[in-house]
Amino acid sequence: MESSVTTWDFVVVGGGPAGCALASTLARSAKRPQVLLLEAGCRNDDKNLKVDGQRWATFMNGDMNWGYKTTPQEHCNGRQIDYSRGKVLGGSSAINFGVYTVGARDDYNEWATAVGDDAFSWDRMQARFKRLETFNGAIADTKNAKYAAPKSSDHGLQGGLRVGYAAEWEEDLPLMMDVFEQAGLAHNGDHNSGDPLGMSLVINSSHQGQRVTATDLLLDAPDNLTIITESPVQRVILEGTKAVGVEAKGSKYFASKEVILTAGSLDTPKILMHSGIGPAAELEKFQLPLVKDLPAIGQGLRDHFFAPLCFLRDPSTNDRNQFFGDQAAMDSGLEQWKKDGTGPWARHSCQISAGWLKSDRVTASEEFKALPASTQEFMQRETVPHYEFMTHFPLHLINPEVTKDYSYVCLLVFLMNEQSSGEVRLQSNNPDDPLLFDPKFLSHPFDRRACIEIFREALQVTKHKAFQKDTVSTLIAPASESDEDILEFWKNTLGSSWHMSGTVKMGKVGDSDAAVDSQFRVFGIESLRIADMSVLPVLTNNHTQATAYVTGVSCADCLIEEYGLSSA
Repeated sequence: MESSVTTWDFVVVGGGPAGCALASTLARSAKRPQVLLLEAGCRNDDKNLKVDGQRWATFMNGDMNWGYKTTPQEHCNGRQIDYSRGKVLGGSSAINFGVYTVGARDDYNEWATAVGDDAFSWDRMQARFKRLETFNGAIADTKNAKYAAPKSSDHGLQGGLRVGYAAEWEEDLPLMMDVFEQAGLAHNGDHNSGDPLGMSLVINSSHQGQRVTATDLLLDAPDNLTIITESPVQRVILEGTKAVGVEAKGSKYFASKEVILTAGSLDTPKILMHSGIGPAAELEKFQLPLVKDLPAIGQGLRDHFFAPLCFLRDPSTNDRNQFFGDQAAMDSGLEQWKKDGTGPWARHSCQISAGWLKSDRVTASEEFKALPASTQEFMQRETVPHYEFMTHFPLHLINPEVTKDYSYVCLLVFLMNEQSSGEVRLQSNNPDDPLLFDPKFLSHPFDRRACIEIFREALQVTKHKAFQKDTVSTLIAPASESDEDILEFWKNTLGSSWHMSGTVKMGKVGDSDAAVDSQFRVFGIESLRIADMSVLPVLTNNHTQATAYVTGVSCADCLIEEYGLSSA
C-alpha cells in the first residue's frame, strides 16, 4: 500500500531477492522501522505465470524482463548474449529457472577472509539460509528415496521461501541418475549441505506445482513496510556526501537513516554513476558531476556461462511426446494445474538433476598452473567445484525449433570459477539508458582451456554404455573432440547463467578493487549501502538466487544491530 509519509527510516531500491529479503527482515524487526521498498517493474500477481513446469519460459514475457543483452563478445564470434533481468516485483526470481542452490562452504569462508569479516563465514551464512527457507525434503515416490538424503540440520523449517523436490518426476530422471552413477560420477544426497560435489537431485524454488519468488517474503508484511512499484530510480539524492533519499520518475523519497541499493549488478552501478559516484574518467566523459571517485564501480563483472549437449533418446524411456506433442494434452494439463496445482504441468520439467564436479584434466593443465597461487589453492579446496553438469534441461520450451521429438535429453555444462572478468560502463548521460554490459566471456586463457577439458569429461559420460544404450542420435554437440572444435562450439553456443556479480565489490578499506566495506557501506558516502549480487567478492559456485537472498538478509542483520532494532 502507498503511504502519505514522504520520509522513511530506510529506503530500499530494487524488489528482487536481495531487496525483498532485506526490506522484509528490517520491517519485521522488533522496533518496526518505516521501510520503503521501491521496484522499477510492476506487481506480479498473475498466478498463471507461476506454473512450475513452465518456469523455464517466463523470461520470454517481455513485460517482466529488462531484455538486456551483452555487447558483442570478442571471444564468442561477436555474438550478443542474452542478459535477462527481472523487471517485476520479485526481480529475477520471477523469471529464472527455479534452481535453488547455496554453493560451497569454502566460497563463504573465502568471502569472509577477502573482506576481513567473519559475518560471511559458512557457519554464519548457513544460519541465514536456514532462516530464509521452509524446506520439504520428502520424496513422494518411495522407490526414488535413494536419490536424496538431506539432513534436517542443514535446512530451515520456518522461512518464507518454500523450497524442495517436485512431487512427481519424469520417467527417465531416475534412469539418468543411475547412468551418472554407472559412468563413475559421485552421488551427493544434498547439494545444499555446504558441500555441492557430486550429482544431486536439484532443490527447486517451487512448491506444490507453483513457482516460489521473492514476493513470498512479503506475504503478511507489517504495515510499516511500504511497497511502491513502477518506480525506476534514476539517482540517489545527496547532501554533500550524505545520501538522504532517491529520485524516481520525478518523485523523491527520503530516508532518515539509510538508502540501500539492491538493484543488481547491472543497474546498481548505473544508479551510482548517475549520482556522481564512480570512476571519475567515466563520469567526466558523459559530463556527469563527480561527487566521489570510486574506480572499482562497474569493474569486476563475473558470471557463470554454459554450453549444451543434446541427444535423442529411445521414446519408450519417457512420455514427453505424448504430452508436448499433443496440444490438447497440454491444454488439459493447464486446466488441471489451475484447479489444484497438480497434473502434467507439475511433473514435466519440474525436477532436474545437477552435480558440481572437480576435474583433474583442468588442474593438470598449463593454464591452471599459470594462475596465481592463491587462485590455485582456492580451487583445490575440499568443497570447491570446477564445473557443473545438469540433466533434463527442457530446451524445447525455450527453442521449439531444435526438435519436434521430445524424447531427448539436454545436458548443460557450466564453467565454475571462470577467470574472465568484465565491466559495465555508461553509454550516455541519460539515466534511463542501460549501461553497456561486457562480461568478456572466454577472454582468459584458463577459461578456454577449462571449457575444452570439462566438455571432454561430459562427453565421456555420453559415450558410456549405460548412456549409449538408449541414445538414438546426437542433436547438439561439437563437430569433433579436437580442442579447436570444442572451443568453437563454446563460442557459438555459450549462454549466460544470469549470475552477474562483482560490479560494486566488497572489500577491506583501501582495497583498490573494492567500493563497499563489509558493512555494505559505500566508501566515502554516508548513509548509502549496497546489498545485492554486485558486492560479491567471490562468485559463489551455485545458481545464485540463493546468494542474492542471503546477501539481503546479511545487510539487514547488520543494520538491525547497528541501529538497535532488535529490541522493542
